[in-house]
Amino acid sequence: MNGIPSGKARGEMVASSTFNGRFALVIGGSGGIGRAVSLELVRRGARLLVHGRQAEERMKTSSPASLSTFDYAFDSPRNFIQALDARLADMRAEPDIVICAFGPFSEKPLEMVSAEEWEYLTMANLALPGAMASHFLAGMKARGYGRFLFFGGTRTDAIRPFRKTAAYAAAKTGLGVLAKSIAASAGDRNVAAVVVCPGPTDTEYLNAETRARHASLTATGSLLPAKLIAHASLDLIDADPCIASGAIVALDGGFDPESRR
Repeated sequence: MNGIPSGKARGEMVASSTFNGRFALVIGGSGGIGRAVSLELVRRGARLLVHGRQAEERMKTSSPASLSTFDYAFDSPRNFIQALDARLADMRAEPDIVICAFGPFSEKPLEMVSAEEWEYLTMANLALPGAMASHFLAGMKARGYGRFLFFGGTRTDAIRPFRKTAAYAAAKTGLGVLAKSIAASAGDRNVAAVVVCPGPTDTEYLNAETRARHASLTATGSLLPAKLIAHASLDLIDADPCIASGAIVALDGGFDPESRR
């Protein structure tokens, strides 16, 4: 199983997608789950601007004419949006769909997290998605269409304690407030937002030791394919009207690491 419904071959265009002809911006779209999302959006007929470090280099082997790139190393939401606006002005485009798959991760006990790490993790994982929503929401409302998809962390679909990832998880948990606020304030203008919290996923960012350790905590002993997460996540917002708006969805197969210890 590859997560693609029967009758749709890998790479085949999805003619019935509501994304067909829409313009999507994918933050963190050149690697990991973000890359899988970018490729699935192309399959659904969207035009893309894919952000990432070395995005042009990383996407060149799978870059159709509908895909453009934005290479930028994140430093602050303000600087990021200024650089992004310049790129969008060159393209003469505003996004109909904004997807935030960027999210620096930190795994260490709470007492070992520095003030600088707190600032960076919060800015990258919460302030950047929030600033993107504030920046593009008015235009989406005026056009009568908009979709936001935010990627949370594993088990950040509710307020929970975390022994080794508290700073990262605290920022990611806040995305639920953002999505529900967009849904409440802009639903009447056909603007929707969803948060997806994937389970342990197999990406190129994991080394062999981390991959094995994370897999050992799952019920199946294996990691989730990024393509499956991408497909299921986009299905949640690939609808008009979007009845999933405001949802915080755990795509983790009932992941419960405590039961595996």
